[in-house]
Amino acid sequence: MSKSIIIFGFHAVQAQLETNPQQILNAFTLQNRNDKRLGEISAGLHQMGIHTQKCDKQQLDKITQNQSHQGIVIEILPAALPNQDGLMEYISKSQRLNLILILDSIQDPRNLGACLRSANAAGVDCVIINKNGSAPVNDLVYKAAAGALNQLKIFAVSNLSRTIKALKEQNIWVVGLDAASEKSIYSTDLTGVIAVVMGAEGGGLRRLTKVMCDELITIPMLGNVASLNVSVATGISLFEANRQRQI
Repeated sequence: MSKSIIIFGFHAVQAQLETNPQQILNAFTLQNRNDKRLGEISAGLHQMGIHTQKCDKQQLDKITQNQSHQGIVIEILPAALPNQDGLMEYISKSQRLNLILILDSIQDPRNLGACLRSANAAGVDCVIINKNGSAPVNDLVYKAAAGALNQLKIFAVSNLSRTIKALKEQNIWVVGLDAASEKSIYSTDLTGVIAVVMGAEGGGLRRLTKVMCDELITIPMLGNVASLNVSVATGISLFEANRQRQI
């Protein structure tokens, strides 16, 4: 069962208001702030019949646990993420399916949110996370995603290896990013219907996930660092796929 969560900041709140206003339970705005941007959001909340409470900065800081809220906070009751059955139904009905992002056990909610933001910017068709190994989709994810989360189809599956197998049975090529691979992402054909798999911070892809991939590739490193932040690597990978499709 979904629990209510607090999200805040102009981008996250505006996206929620535009896409899923029915999930908003309560709204809190900073008193004595009358700028145009906050006024427009407040008007939208009022138009939807959502109760808005005026608060001072200390109250908003307490609600958000001292996160940067920009004077606007809402409490929402998000819908539960669909599972593998929902994913396969979505794929079977999709008229346009080109690019899928799979996130294997991303632990930091800010990284998860940043990956979702890149996925939205790159036009990803859907995102798959593992239900029991991933960071929860909480307020920090919403904040880092900067509104992108409301625009994405996200599925939470209980067994990622089984899900990858099911994707392969639908003729979806599964490509995993692995620092140990010798094959460069830039010499890999990413123009077909593919799923890009990104591993967790530090450990990368889990063993069972790795063996299920059709191909393992790497982002060449020119400096003396061994790896990139997962959200940075996700952005590079998705936009390389887009670049190849535009040639």
